[in-house]
Amino acid sequence: MSTSETLNFTGWCAVDEKAADGGLVSKPFEPKPWDEDDVEMKVLYCGICGSDYSWLSSEWGPVQPGTVCGHEVVGVCTKVGSKVENGIQVGDMLGVGAQGDSCRECDNCKAGYENYCKQIVWSFGAPYHRGNAGKQGATAKGGFSKYWRGPSRFAIPIPDGIDPAEAGPLMCGGITVYSPLMHYGAGTTRKKVGVIGVGGLGHMAILFAKAMGAEVTAISRSESKKADAEKLGATGYIATGNDVAAAAEANACSLDLIICTINPEEFKELGDYLKLLKPYGHIVLVGIVPKPLVLQSFQFIWSGAAVAGSTIGSPQELKEMLEFAAKHKIHPWIQKYNMDDINKALPDFKAGKPRYRFVLVNTDQGGKL
Repeated sequence: MSTSETLNFTGWCAVDEKAADGGLVSKPFEPKPWDEDDVEMKVLYCGICGSDYSWLSSEWGPVQPGTVCGHEVVGVCTKVGSKVENGIQVGDMLGVGAQGDSCRECDNCKAGYENYCKQIVWSFGAPYHRGNAGKQGATAKGGFSKYWRGPSRFAIPIPDGIDPAEAGPLMCGGITVYSPLMHYGAGTTRKKVGVIGVGGLGHMAILFAKAMGAEVTAISRSESKKADAEKLGATGYIATGNDVAAAAEANACSLDLIICTINPEEFKELGDYLKLLKPYGHIVLVGIVPKPLVLQSFQFIWSGAAVAGSTIGSPQELKEMLEFAAKHKIHPWIQKYNMDDINKALPDFKAGKPRYRFVLVNTDQGGKL
């Protein structure tokens, strides 16, 4: 069994405001203080998510020097504590998503909604509250690194049948769309599902909704992603162009549920998209829109429509999602980069090159390009 003293805790750290432009620096870092419910793992793969880029580009506040991002982490367990959860053993393939810990004591945690804990600890840059890490004021470090250490409750075993490289995007992007699709009855009570945005999140939403038995309509600005949407399983496609209102009017009352994966600076067309919904339909936002949403009350009243939001998923939902993905052969579309080329991958991410998720590979740890 490996010991932390022999591990190479090195990560690609932010040092200044140039982090997102290819300015990360490989540096040793101090992992969280060990707690007996922790695990350590050798990182093989880590996806790049829009949230990583938003953090590194100071979209959500000034870059904090020393931050190690990455929250779609997959690797091999090298050490377990005496109070390990999830039945994890050394040698298991594990995945870690956007959440690193929760308080374990609030009503949400006790009800199995740890992802809505008021003291949620994100997978990087967030302070721990429990155990030795909380006592010492440690902050979470992510998966743009050689090794990862953290609470075992949020390290989920990867089932057989899932390519570990593809598991990374499932740990954040996949659960972000799987959770609302399941909660709002995609394929059961909601047979006709729309997905706004054919991108990192949207392409996985199409895959999951189709596998759940829904008839899926992809919604995008242009026709450029129609062929991809059809390969993913969509049987309908709405290209809105620059006139969302007209496109929505032409397809009014055609959908039971819409998962909105886009994150524009301002979302003026939200009210227009509501026209696509049948009575009592839902549009669920999973992409973060920085500016306030503006809607008129009659846009809800006249249709019975509702706007909701959703964030990642609980550890139990992550397990269920991975089992579902293995059973239904869900394969995110990924492009791999050597982890050492992260400063090339980030500018390519900004340029919109992913089709549809970038995955970083630690080849020196055993990851496969």
